[in-house]
Amino acid sequence: MSEEILINVTPPETRVAVIENGVVQEIIVERTAKRGLVGNIYKGKVCRVLPGMQAAFVDAGLERAAFLHASDIQGAGADKSVQITDLVREGGEVIVQVVKDPLGTKGARLTTNISIPSRYMVFMPNMANVGVSQKIEDEDERARLREVLAQYAEANSISAGFIARTAAEGVSEEALQNDMRFLARLWNSIQERAAGAPGKQLIHEDLPLALRALRDLISPDVEKVRIDSRSTWEKAQQFATKYIPDQRSSIEYYPGERPIFDLYGVEDEIQKALERKVDLKSGGHLVIDQTEAMTTIDVNTGAFVGHRNLEETIFKTNLEAAQAICRQLRLRNLGGIIIIDFIDMTDDEHKRQVMRALERCLARDHAKTHISEVSSLGLVEMTRKRTRESLEHVLCQSCPTCGGRGTLKTAETTCFDIFRDILREWRQFDVEQLLVLASQEVVERLLDEESQNLAELEQFIGRPIKLQAEALYNREQYDVVLI
Repeated sequence: MSEEILINVTPPETRVAVIENGVVQEIIVERTAKRGLVGNIYKGKVCRVLPGMQAAFVDAGLERAAFLHASDIQGAGADKSVQITDLVREGGEVIVQVVKDPLGTKGARLTTNISIPSRYMVFMPNMANVGVSQKIEDEDERARLREVLAQYAEANSISAGFIARTAAEGVSEEALQNDMRFLARLWNSIQERAAGAPGKQLIHEDLPLALRALRDLISPDVEKVRIDSRSTWEKAQQFATKYIPDQRSSIEYYPGERPIFDLYGVEDEIQKALERKVDLKSGGHLVIDQTEAMTTIDVNTGAFVGHRNLEETIFKTNLEAAQAICRQLRLRNLGGIIIIDFIDMTDDEHKRQVMRALERCLARDHAKTHISEVSSLGLVEMTRKRTRESLEHVLCQSCPTCGGRGTLKTAETTCFDIFRDILREWRQFDVEQLLVLASQEVVERLLDEESQNLAELEQFIGRPIKLQAEALYNREQYDVVLI
């Protein structure tokens, strides 16, 4: 598989696109003014303990107090008998790491189980065991990595945990030991900063997006990394020389006149990733809706093809949809609970193949996913780990006109609302006349289709009703003014 990483840098934002076989698979956007917090380590102060929720709120100097659950505190883990009051106290200081960015109205999610990633390792200072990424399947290689990690930790009296990342597969012992040495030194410097820092202070910040992409996304499949900023490219070269020297030659500076994202059609893909409907080559389509609680994905077939080939058409559409869904999850960075409504299939073998196709495609996803079996209603329920805002939430906001509903009342409905309000005001107050302020569309309807109703209402209340069009009002907005 051919893979490229494009990094587009401007002063206000950095954007990274992952291209696989010429197709955009992932887009990550980081705004300079709103840098993600995941991976940052803070010295926080416990501002509130909630025994009923088994949680505490921690002031880490962020915009909102951050959330720390008992299960995310070192020493508690899955032991439900341990009470939050035994672990933290109000006013106490605690070293915490952000595991989930603030999403919507919720504050950041924290843990005291610190983990610091490098190119080949994840360093866990509060643990004392070694592990290997589950994506490394070769048993001999898993055993080799475990041995290298355990021997180095023992020889250097490091009582901490190390996990070999997927990128560690086939890497020399020397390179692995260099990574372990770097992480142990970094942790020592973090501890020194924490000891001297006052409460509510950032003591370790994760890398900016461009360098994080080099650390986390580069694999042997990546043929090129193209960066359109010379200064960022120079920083990337320095980073690569120190941490990924074998990949240094694949990092290129792109000086072209044409914007790098235009060159690969990424801008068009970003636009498509913000739309509800995704067309499939078979003629079918997906409809993707994000809500507060979950994301729903509905698979629809194209034109009806007749009974003889219908089951085959549905099967092929669902197979194509499974691949498209996996791509859209990564592209849009959808997380949390995801419900997929495939087109109903009668053949059990077809159902099995569609599920296997979905699992196979999700295996390439960097985020952790879990698929449950098909529900009794024929829905596929799955979860995808969410650590940062979805692409839509980063780039968009709710429509100020409809408030995110996606619909507006009809002009007819607004007219009837106005009639009810006029009656309400007339009964409560002694007025000589009433003035209705509304949008041009609603005023025109009152003067046309609803003119008979308006005339009858005027006669009923015995007061004149004047109309005034307001250019800035939307179809739902109106005011009834007493004169």
